[in-house]
Formats: sequence, C-alpha cells, structure tokens
Amino acid sequence: MPEDVSLGAARCGVCCCSALGRALALLFMVLLAAATLLGNALTIAVLLGTRRYHTPHGYLKVSLAVADLAVGTLVVPLSVHAELALALGGPTPTWTSRATGATLHPCALVGPVFAGCTLVSISTIFLLTVERAVAVLRPLHRDAVVTRRRTGALIALSWLGSFFLAVSPLLFGRDVALEYNPCSRMCTYTPRAAASALLLFPAFDFTLLAAAVLVNLVSLGSLRRQSRRRRRLAGSEHAGARSIPSRADVRAARSIGALTLAFTASFSPVAVLVVGNARGNEWCSFSFFAFWGLGANSCWNVVIYSARERSFRQRALTLLTSAGIRRASHTIDKRPVFNANVCGRTHLITNALSPIADTDVQMHTQLV
Repeated sequence: MPEDVSLGAARCGVCCCSALGRALALLFMVLLAAATLLGNALTIAVLLGTRRYHTPHGYLKVSLAVADLAVGTLVVPLSVHAELALALGGPTPTWTSRATGATLHPCALVGPVFAGCTLVSISTIFLLTVERAVAVLRPLHRDAVVTRRRTGALIALSWLGSFFLAVSPLLFGRDVALEYNPCSRMCTYTPRAAASALLLFPAFDFTLLAAAVLVNLVSLGSLRRQSRRRRRLAGSEHAGARSIPSRADVRAARSIGALTLAFTASFSPVAVLVVGNARGNEWCSFSFFAFWGLGANSCWNVVIYSARERSFRQRALTLLTSAGIRRASHTIDKRPVFNANVCGRTHLITNALSPIADTDVQMHTQLV
C-alpha cells in the first residue's frame, strides 16, 4: 500500500503530484469526460430513438447510461476545473481548501451525485442480471413477469433508494462534511468524521454485486445445459425450441456477466480505501487510482453492454451519419441561390427576341 498520510497535510507520490503526473492526470480527466459524454449521450439517443429497444431491458440500459452521463457531466468537469486552476497557478478556488467555510460548496452537490450514481449503477446491474436470468431460465414467462411498468417502478425505486443512501451520512451523521480531496481529485466525505457511516456503502454494494454474480453463475450454468440440449434437438423438427432462449438473450446474459465482473473489479479498490480510512489511514496515491478507476467505469460500460451489439452499432452509425448529412445540407442551403422568377423572365425575353434576330440575319443575307 502507499504510505499513510495525515489528514492535515496530505502528500502523494511522484506519480500523482509531480508536474508530469498532474499533466497526465488532467489529460486523462479531459479524455474521460469527452468519452463519457459522447458514448452515453449516443447510447441514450439510440435506445430512446429506436422502437425495438423500448423494452424492459432497454429501459434498464437507459437508466445505467443516464447515471454514467451524470458522472461525466458533473463529477469529472468539476475535478478538471479544480486541477486546471491549480496547474495554471492562478487564484485557487476557495472550495478546494479543506478548511473552507463556503456557504455554497460545489461538493455538496457533486459528492452525493457521484455516490448516488455509483449506487444506481450497481442496483441497475443487479436488475439487468435478474431480467436476463428470467429470460434464460423462464423464457416463456418473461413477458408476463418482466413488464415495462414493473421495470419502470423498479428503476424509480433504485434511483430514490440510491440517492437516499448517498445523502444518509449527511442527514444522520455528526460532523460529516463533503470536501475536495487533493489526493483523489474528487469530492469525498471527510474520512474520519464519516468513517463508520461510509462503511455502509461497500456493505450495500458488495451485497448487490455478490447477488448479481450468483445469479449470473446460475444463468450461465443454465445456458450451458441448454446449449447441449439444443445440439440434441438439432435433428428434430424444432421440438421444444420455444423453451430455449434466443441467441440475443444468450449474448445479453454474457454481456451482463462481463459488466458485473468489470464493476466489481473497479469498485473493489474503493472499498479497500474506505475500510482503510475507517481505520485512520489515508493512502493518497492509491486513492487517486481507486476513485478514478471507478469513474472510468462510466465510460467503458457503453462498450460492454451496447457497443458489442451489431444492431446498436449500425443504429449509432446511422445517427452519426444522418447528423453529418444534415450539417452538410444546412451549409449548402446557406449558399447564394438564383431567383427562379428572374431566370424565367430572362428566358422568355430571349425566346421573344430570337425571331427578330433571325429576321435581321435573313435580311442581311439578301442584301449581300
């Protein structure tokens, strides 16, 4: 582990606090913000603009993309602003100081948003896992069990519950505050004041992630058995074919399994850091990699659960192409256009004068 750091004078290693380290960290933040905004905005546009994705599975994907988009819109840009101010050597924002007494502290908004969106992502991954498990284990009952109304209600409950849990340390804790941490470059709860309350986050997250992993194992085991069954039924006249999940369901179940493992891998360092803070330690360099590894999860979620799907890629390419064509046509429309009435009148005058010109030519020929 990196060396312990006192709360009063946080220090970090050369990899994070040197001039080169800060420049690389700032470049990473800017690229992460751009990729998160572009990827998730495109995902939401494709899912909401295509009728075939208006399903419970599609709505859950939209919920996950909205949570990731909120991280790229609010959390990352605030860190970029703070790091730019510190790197350029100008006036340092007062809210980046640990002892600030600012009335309107940006971290009072950004901190709960990051914690709440993280909890929303985990709960949505769990709901996606359950939805795919129903599609794999009970394909004939999926439409009756998993409906759009029930899915919408579960999405609303996950958002309300996640953000209530995110602000609970502020509501029920004593001397709990949010501050900009110079080590992690993010708005976090004060470690010692909220140590016991923050242990609730990894407990809740790992409970849902463990349940999601267990459900995924059951689903993948069922897929393996049904794959053998499909091979045995290949020679018959599709006997029992409707009781076997489609290939799209199989691919979706595997994608959700990969998404669960990726989120578990990205959240585990943060859980270790929270436990270390509860014991009075603050690992500065480790906190940067832990929190930004979790933040980067908002970018690669799109690649895991959507970009691997061929129909999604085609629809996204169509949207991007049509947007480019509209911009090009808008540019062409701004070019000067000849007046059709003027051109028409000119053509009529020319036709009217042409017989006179022919007569003059004939008379000149006769005279010669």
